[in-house]
Amino acid sequence: MSAVHQSRRRSGPTVARASTRPTSRDVAQAAGVSQAAVSLVLGDKWRGRVSEATAQRVREAARTLGYRPNLAARNLRLGRTRTVLLVVPALTTEFFAGVYTGAARVASRHGFGVVLYPSPEGIGPARDPFASAQAALDGVIASSMAAEALTAIRGDQLPLVMLDSDPDGTTGAATVNLDIADGVRRVTDHLLALGHRRFLHLAADVASWTFEVRARELAARLRKVPGTSLRTTGSPISIKGAEAAAHTALRGPDRPTAVVCDDDQLAAGVYKAARRLGLRIPDDLSVTGLDDLALATAIDPELTTVRLDAELFGERGMQALLAVLDDRAPEAGDIPVELVVRGSTGPARSH
Repeated sequence: MSAVHQSRRRSGPTVARASTRPTSRDVAQAAGVSQAAVSLVLGDKWRGRVSEATAQRVREAARTLGYRPNLAARNLRLGRTRTVLLVVPALTTEFFAGVYTGAARVASRHGFGVVLYPSPEGIGPARDPFASAQAALDGVIASSMAAEALTAIRGDQLPLVMLDSDPDGTTGAATVNLDIADGVRRVTDHLLALGHRRFLHLAADVASWTFEVRARELAARLRKVPGTSLRTTGSPISIKGAEAAAHTALRGPDRPTAVVCDDDQLAAGVYKAARRLGLRIPDDLSVTGLDDLALATAIDPELTTVRLDAELFGERGMQALLAVLDDRAPEAGDIPVELVVRGSTGPARSH
């Protein structure tokens, strides 16, 4: 073998090393810190261990070098899959699409993926979508309306964050809630200020803590005001189902002047029932919803409703799960909601 050939063989590995992707050591050298500091910052575990300035320096060095952590090696070392399951009752409303968007946004910033899984028909237990969810996942985020789907999926092992769930009734799980009770109080006070005293609650016919809160808060607020009355009618969460339920409830001489709906879809069904009965909104009947879906501004008159920030809800859910995985306490406090007053509510008329 010639000397030139030997030299080329010896130089081969050097060239190959120069063309490999940057390592954490390269990032550490560029940022002027230790590899341990790089690991803390890029693993999002730096708070309280390194300064904000150091963390920023590490991130800038990684970005400049085009450094990407070896997730496969890190996951093997940490015993994590970097995958989270989001369980929702259905994919038929934009609200849960927003929840997914918010959760996925936070997850991606931390190197996690989110798998979206609807509970069949929104009710009953679901089969484990994996060969073994406990081996394939790091944790689960679930809506209370999909709680029955969790038994086979989670077992008693996976970390769990429950959305829209009783904080006193979810043993072993963190909870993230919207301030639904405040939203119902705002709606009720708005209608009372308009002079309404005869109320119909068109309630979602779903066994769920969040709907129990709505019913409880509405009844409690009205009990404090003399001369008020409240009737409750259940309905499936669909426009057609709500139309049928409202058509029956709104007939008769002593009909309500205001309808409080658990969901914007239910409110749209009330609109259809009111038109069939010759009732004008809001002249003869005020109607409110809850969610502030796109539907709320597509119907005429536009719907007075409570705006829920679905994307922030999903973000907070994912942040809570990350906290649980890192043995930290999730952020406390319910997410504020907003009453949006539009054309579907007006002064009560006697009849």
